Amino acid sequence: MIERFGELPDNVDELKALARDALARVDRSETDAQALRSQTSSLTAKVEDLTQTNAVAKAEIDRLTSIIKTLHRDRFGKRSEKLGADDAEQQSFVFEEVETGLAAIDARLAAKADSKPRKTPRDKPRFPSHLERVEEILEPEVPEELQGKERVEIGREESVRLDVVRARFRLIVTIRPKYAYKDPAAILQAPAPERIVEAGLPTEALLAQVAVSKYADGLPLYRQEAIYLRDGVELGRSLMAQWMGAVGFHFEPLAAHVLARIREGERIFADETTLPTPSPGAGKTKTSWLWAYARDDRPFGGAGPPMVAYRFEESRSGDCAARHLGDYRGILQCDGYAGYRKLAGAPQSNGLRLAGCWAHLRRRFFELHANGESIVATATVEQMKLLWAVEEEVCGQPPQARLAARRATSVDIVRALFDLWERELPRISGKSKLAEAIRYARSHRAVLGLFLDDGRVEIDSNIVEPAIRPQAITRKNSLFAGSAGGRRTWASIATMLQTCKMNGVDPYAWAQQTLERIANRWPNKNIEALMPWNFKPTE
Repeated sequence: MIERFGELPDNVDELKALARDALARVDRSETDAQALRSQTSSLTAKVEDLTQTNAVAKAEIDRLTSIIKTLHRDRFGKRSEKLGADDAEQQSFVFEEVETGLAAIDARLAAKADSKPRKTPRDKPRFPSHLERVEEILEPEVPEELQGKERVEIGREESVRLDVVRARFRLIVTIRPKYAYKDPAAILQAPAPERIVEAGLPTEALLAQVAVSKYADGLPLYRQEAIYLRDGVELGRSLMAQWMGAVGFHFEPLAAHVLARIREGERIFADETTLPTPSPGAGKTKTSWLWAYARDDRPFGGAGPPMVAYRFEESRSGDCAARHLGDYRGILQCDGYAGYRKLAGAPQSNGLRLAGCWAHLRRRFFELHANGESIVATATVEQMKLLWAVEEEVCGQPPQARLAARRATSVDIVRALFDLWERELPRISGKSKLAEAIRYARSHRAVLGLFLDDGRVEIDSNIVEPAIRPQAITRKNSLFAGSAGGRRTWASIATMLQTCKMNGVDPYAWAQQTLERIANRWPNKNIEALMPWNFKPTE
């Protein structure tokens, strides 16, 4: 804005100087105005950019959050069997990627913010006491005027970060000096230490590492070979396979003991799944079967430890189950496979009872319900929810308490379900999926109803499914199991490592300690002490 002058000078030069000054101020004002307009335009663009970024991020977050909720419900929801084992595993991968996507969006939004608000600290995770604790004390830089002055610590802030030290290979060099004596003549040397692999390269710790990586964590030997090569250590998969054969040989008696302990249970679970194995000479794969038998007495208040045993077979014949279970006379909880029914009906069964699995039955109705194909299926699924609600309340209680609760509520629900199915079956096409599901329920009514008569029985066989799933999701790894020895190795090692997991025991710590004990000739009469549920870490 141009200033107003009260009196102008008469001198021409002074007038020119005054005019030039006024024009300069006008130019500065226009420059300032232009800068202000530019800044305003920049801020407007930034606001528009942030608004657009926020809108896109919000839409993406809403979409990903919806996916997460769906995946979480399908993967972890109560009795949701919408997906099979392999699909559920793939689903968990998607779940992780969606979580990663959300975190990336948060990072992008935070990067566009001018100020970085201090995050509210989350609850600190609890770490086990055995983790090494490395403290770093960061002292403040002391100004010159405070050098040498007396000071008092009035507080401190502590933050914890989780670190990792990469696994390192090392060479254990065992030196055994040999001494000669003249009088009397003698030669002394310490005996060579016992090893699982005689005169071999690996320590028991390395054998445990390879075994756990392959059979517990699903890391095939060829991948381990590539990982170890990064450290310049060449361990061929063929060599490691030979090591695993030795480990499986020593674990085989332990796995047999686990199966024997399972057969001592009042009620056990059985399941089986397909695994591809090579067909020698044909260049193709054939279908083999992995059988799993589990015992877990905790749901009915039992004190016995949980455990699982695996067996490989080339068929799904009921003769396989008969061979595995021997003279078992308790309750066998399983799906509706005819091989189990044949086993229970054999003359030598001597009281073996089958308990059905409502989860397998529910799957047949749930698919129809999820697709909106049947009102009857939806009503069935809704009524079945009430059955599992009762089971949640009585889990861990003694058999008598469980049975009383079921007779008070579940009996009427089951009766109403069968009445509904009997009414609807004549009204629907006999070739429909609904008719198939209803006929399945009718044909298995006796075994499905056993949980209403015995408090030890579960409503489903889902205890064994989490035990068989880790083996099923690594189906490609089973391609090595083309020989009887390979199948026995897998079954033996997987039996022990999965039983470790079920008992909350670190598979690596157990495997290392057990292999060292076996190498040092642990007595067979004390085999029970080697079981994962009796594991005690070495001091």
